[in-house]
Amino acid sequence: MKKIFGGINLTWKKLIIFSIVSGIYTAIMALIPITVDTSFRDIAVHLEWWILFGVIIILNSKSCKESALKCFVFFLISQPLVYLIQVPFSSMGFGLFKYYKYWLVWTLCTLPMGFIGYYINKKNVLSMLILLPMLFLLAYIGLGYFTAMMDNFPHHLLSFVSCFLIIILIIFNVFDKSKLRAISLVIVLLFSIFYIFFKGGIADSEYETYRTLDEFGITFVGDIKVSDYSGTSKGNVEVVTSEDEIHSVKIKGKKNGKYSFSVVDSDNNKYYFEYYFDKEANTIILKRK
Repeated sequence: MKKIFGGINLTWKKLIIFSIVSGIYTAIMALIPITVDTSFRDIAVHLEWWILFGVIIILNSKSCKESALKCFVFFLISQPLVYLIQVPFSSMGFGLFKYYKYWLVWTLCTLPMGFIGYYINKKNVLSMLILLPMLFLLAYIGLGYFTAMMDNFPHHLLSFVSCFLIIILIIFNVFDKSKLRAISLVIVLLFSIFYIFFKGGIADSEYETYRTLDEFGITFVGDIKVSDYSGTSKGNVEVVTSEDEIHSVKIKGKKNGKYSFSVVDSDNNKYYFEYYFDKEANTIILKRK
C-alpha cells in the first residue's frame, strides 16, 4: 500500500494511461442501467475517488510544478472522456457536456491544489492543515451517502463505507507519526459530529426527482428556463426536455425545506411553482402557485 502512496515512478505515459482508464471506467458505470442509484455509478457524480486519485498523483510527484501539472492533465483528460464516451448512447448527444461545467471548475482548481498539495509530502503539521479540507469534504460526502443509504437501503452503502476508508487510507499513508494520524482522525471525527448535530447532516435527508410540467395544462413553445429560484441553494431546479418535447423539472431539496421557482417560456410567459416534501404522504408535492 505504501508503494501506491509515494513509491510509484509516475511517468507522463503512466499518468495519461491512468487518466484514460479512469475516464473509460467511469463512463461505463454511467452507461450501464443496472448501476442507476448505486455505489457503482457514484464515481461519475461525486468526488471521493477523484480525491484519492489526486492524492496518489501528488504523493508520486517530484516537485510542486509537476504535482500541479499532473493533477491538471489527469482531470483534463479523464473528465471530458467520461462525457465523450456517453455521447453516442445519449439522446442529449453533445448536450451532455453541459454537465461538464462542474468538473471543469474542479479541473482548473487542480492547478493551485496540486501545487500546494505537494507539501503533504513533508508529513508534518503543515501537511495536515493542507490535507484537512479534503478530508472534511470526504466526510461530508460520506455523510450524504449515509442519508441516501438510509432512505433506500442498501443503495450507496459501498460509497458510504468507501469515503471513510479513503480518509483512513490517506491519513495512515501520508503520515508516519502516530500523533499526526491520531490528531487528523480526531479532527475529522469532530467535524462529522458537528455536521450531524448542528447542520442536519444525517437527519436532514435530501431528495431528487423528476416531475413533468405538461400535467399543469400549460403548453410550452420553444426553450424554457428556470428563474426566481428560492431555496437552500441555486441550481436545485433544472429543466429537462425529452425527445418528444415533454418538459420536466429535475428538482432537489431537503425534506424539511420548502422551495419556489418560476418557469419562463420563449414568449416570456412566466409560471410560478412551489414544491416540498410531504412527510405524511411520504412524497414530493409540486404545485402551481
